[in-house]
Amino acid sequence: MNTNTLDKMRRLKFYGMFHAFKSSIETGQTTEYTADELLAHLIEAEWDDRQNRKIERQILYARFRYKASIEDLHYHVERSIDRNQIMRLADCTFIDRFENLLITGSTGIGKSYLASAIGYQACMLGYRVLYGSTPKLFAKLKMAKADGSYIKEVSRIEKQQLLILDDFGIQPFDSQSRAALMEIIEDRHGKTSLIITSQLPVSKWHEVIGEKTIADAILDRIVRDAHRIELKGESMRKKRSVAPENTYL
Repeated sequence: MNTNTLDKMRRLKFYGMFHAFKSSIETGQTTEYTADELLAHLIEAEWDDRQNRKIERQILYARFRYKASIEDLHYHVERSIDRNQIMRLADCTFIDRFENLLITGSTGIGKSYLASAIGYQACMLGYRVLYGSTPKLFAKLKMAKADGSYIKEVSRIEKQQLLILDDFGIQPFDSQSRAALMEIIEDRHGKTSLIITSQLPVSKWHEVIGEKTIADAILDRIVRDAHRIELKGESMRKKRSVAPENTYL
């Protein structure tokens, strides 16, 4: 009877129930539960399994640059990282308020890792997240324009509650990329959140975007009331080459 029940659970894709019931049978715990306790145990196991699989799918879909964690961040004084600020951002309520986060600092200092860590945390809390290298993302959008899939790609970006634009400003925007950026920012403004990392200080972004009127409109939507983190100190890549056990931050 139990074998038949387990087989049906598996075929119905109740994997959480399947493993919990199988484990209970093997350890003899089924006799320790009342009927309602056993039912509650199996439903809880199924719920947890589905939530965990959902998080795994969201993390896979986000395509993060690093497998990063808030717990692995190091708060060195010379790096100008405020632990309290990071903890406030880690609860991801800034996403509920449709606020942005701007992370700046020199190359190799850990901007992408920090952005990925907050993105991972958002996935764990159930938010839809998409990570993208800014040059690669806009190159992909150019290709989408050519093959007719542009609207689909922009719609996919718009659906994400948190969009991470890494390496922003590493190369100037041309007219096509600038128009695509304006469309994305306009569609998301007041509805979703952005995390942007850049080697350039925010004061230089206007020049990188180009075309004053469009740059003004984009920056007004990105920068106003945004949270800011300016990382300082030595390149973490250099430190890791000397001490490989060090983490990014």
